[in-house]
Amino acid sequence: MIYLDNAASTAVHPEVVKEMLPYFDVQYGNPSSIHQFGRKAKNAIQKARKQVAALIDAEPDEILFTSGGTESNNIILYGISNLPLRTSSTKKERNHIITSSIEHEAILQPCKNLEEIGCKITYLPVDESGMVDLPDVANSLTENTIIVSIMFANNEVGTIQPIKEISEVCKKYDVLFHTDAVQAVGKVPINVKELGVDALSVSSHKINGPKGIGALFIKKGLRVAPQILGGGQENGMRSGTENVASIVGFGKACEIAKERLNENISHFQTLHSSMLSRVIKEIPHVKLNGHSEKRIFNNIHLTFMGVNGEDLIIKLDEHGIAASTGSACSMHTQKASHVLQAMGFNHEQITGSLRMSFGYLNTLDEVEQTIDVLKKVVSELRSVSPYKTKYNF
Repeated sequence: MIYLDNAASTAVHPEVVKEMLPYFDVQYGNPSSIHQFGRKAKNAIQKARKQVAALIDAEPDEILFTSGGTESNNIILYGISNLPLRTSSTKKERNHIITSSIEHEAILQPCKNLEEIGCKITYLPVDESGMVDLPDVANSLTENTIIVSIMFANNEVGTIQPIKEISEVCKKYDVLFHTDAVQAVGKVPINVKELGVDALSVSSHKINGPKGIGALFIKKGLRVAPQILGGGQENGMRSGTENVASIVGFGKACEIAKERLNENISHFQTLHSSMLSRVIKEIPHVKLNGHSEKRIFNNIHLTFMGVNGEDLIIKLDEHGIAASTGSACSMHTQKASHVLQAMGFNHEQITGSLRMSFGYLNTLDEVEQTIDVLKKVVSELRSVSPYKTKYNF
């Protein structure tokens, strides 16, 4: 098997598994307990908090553990919207949120819900490479704007947004800025202090950690209303007994990601370059989607004209290659990609798209094997394509 769907999820690193195991059957105490079992569990959480913070150059007390990127995004949107923040002039409650039209559903769905209960949402357009236009951000800000949320790197096409520049615009107008960095963490250097962001979402299973755990960076001093009430864990921000084993695994995954960041970036660039050069050269009527340079290089998103992407995935799977058409988090809906629609793609371009995403375990040999299979299955599918005459396949 060749696994090329690392944007959906990654293999848990062996060192992460090893780190987690004692917390299932040896150090199984409740972190809120005052006996030594509890203290050891609490200390393990604090160690992991430091490891997560170090990966994004935050302070440990700015890290809130969550169940993943989706919860992190929900906490910041609802937690800010629920605060009685008012404008300086009219004293009316601020209820305007700005986001982009290509966000993950974990941002778009909460925004739709908030819109239904009275918030005003502005969905910024993007260009053909999936990039937000900086002046659009500034021109959309009003005195009622409470927060701007723009993803760091797109989960489908890999385009990286001008996060630092957007942050500077928001600071100028005294508006909070959050970025969903789930796809970017571990793929590019991230320093929350240099970026100037107020909040940032992270997910463990995208960086070779366990599923069901993530974090939200909340800048020191920022008030966010808790969404889960109870025993007051996580400094009152997220009640409920902590998932110690997964938190420990997440921390270790962050430590490894930080140690091997440059090595992994170089590895992804090599795989990306090798695959793209051969595909463009050897398969006609193919286009790379997303920005060619401002992107995460573990992601390669291609449109094969005259081919149905889902048929392509099935054919690749038959040859032992796992890939996708886009976001695995919403594949069950079978909707056309809202990301590609926002980028101006027509129906044929959208249905002919394929996303392959690399992990640290992938090799150049796997890339070569994949391209050989791609050439074969694309040719087979095009031989029976309704677009056969149009492209003279």
